[in-house]
Amino acid sequence: MPFCTQCGGPVSDADTFCAGCGSQQKPGAGDRPRPAAAFAGSSAGPKRGGDFVSTVHPRKAALLCYVPIVGWIMSIVVLAADRFREDRTVRFHAFQGLYLFVLWLFVDWVFGPMTAYVEATRVVGKLLKAAVFGAWIFMIVKTKQGEDFHLPILGELADRSVSEQR
Repeated sequence: MPFCTQCGGPVSDADTFCAGCGSQQKPGAGDRPRPAAAFAGSSAGPKRGGDFVSTVHPRKAALLCYVPIVGWIMSIVVLAADRFREDRTVRFHAFQGLYLFVLWLFVDWVFGPMTAYVEATRVVGKLLKAAVFGAWIFMIVKTKQGEDFHLPILGELADRSVSEQR
C-alpha cells in the first residue's frame, strides 16, 4: 500500500492528492517496500499491520524523538527509515531530539562532575538538568499540537543537518 509523501497516511495508487493532508502525490513516490516480510513466520516481528515504522503516524514519530533519555533511539530509527527520508519535518524533529540528548549528556557527564565539589555550583548543575528535561517536555507538547518549534541553537543545527542531507 502506498503512503502519502507528506503526512505518511495511506493513499491508493490512483490518488493524485492525499485525502488526509491534501498534498499532491508523485506517482510511485509513496511506494516503499515493507520490511515486515522479513518477519513472516517469526514471533519477533509484529503480528499485523507491518513493522512499527511503516505504521506510525509522522507526528507521533516526531513526538517520540523527544521522550526524555530514550528519545535518541527513535531519532536514529527515523533518520534511518526510508519512509521518512523525504519528510523534512519529521527529520528536523529527529535531529533536534538527538541534539537535545547530546546536550543532556554534556550537562550530566561533563558539567555535572565539574560542579559536584562546590555547593553553590551544584545547584546550577541541577538547574541545567531541569532545563533540558523541561525542554524535552516542552517539545513533546509543541509537537503534539502540530507546531514546529525551533529551539535556540539546537533548532538551527537541526535545520542545517536536514538541509545538508538533500
